Amino acid sequence: MNREEATLLGFEIVAYAGDARSKLLEALNAAQAGEYDRAEELVAAADDCIVDAHKAQTSLLAKEAQGDDIELSVTLMHGQDHLMTTILLKDLMKHLIELYKRGS
Repeated sequence: MNREEATLLGFEIVAYAGDARSKLLEALNAAQAGEYDRAEELVAAADDCIVDAHKAQTSLLAKEAQGDDIELSVTLMHGQDHLMTTILLKDLMKHLIELYKRGS
């Protein structure tokens, strides 16, 4: 995989992870407003985005496992970082939403 392909894959991961992050933050706002069903819907939608980001990531891992040399780019590294922090955010949001439910 050349540098341009790695960069494009990085942009794809950033886009999906960014969409997921936005939905998760919106879910927190919904939970704060007592809109728990809406919050759960947004978390589920974020999960779908994360799955798409994982598919892009998995294609990269498969190429490397097949022996392809991967030319890393800053964009790809940013995408990986963005995905990792978004997954962490998802885990935290699930707990925060549950705490809001208990407090109402």
